[in-house]
Amino acid sequence: MTARTWEAPHKAPRRTGTIDHPLTHDPQKQAPMTTPATEPVRSATPDLSTAGAPALRQNRTRDMQLIPEALARAHMHERQREAEAERQAARLIAARRMQRRAERVSLRARRALAMAVMH
Repeated sequence: MTARTWEAPHKAPRRTGTIDHPLTHDPQKQAPMTTPATEPVRSATPDLSTAGAPALRQNRTRDMQLIPEALARAHMHERQREAEAERQAARLIAARRMQRRAERVSLRARRALAMAVMH
């Protein structure tokens, strides 16, 4: 029989999260968004303080959750615009067809009138 030695529980090294695989999905525990060091001074993006960080993280999470809805809304708007353009094209084609038909009928009537006058 072999003697077992006592081993301390192995502690996993602290991992940092990535965009695709965050360390936590809890917005309260996420790190606040910070301005990169390469950002020029007085740029358009303001520096974020940590005072309202939980609210900013919550808003960022809400905005991320609303992205699919915004994409769906934009997609539906584009589909409606395409459908309206197709309907307008169909109306134009029908109007041209009716115009050609009216011109043929008018020409036939003129010929019939000319034949009636000549006889």
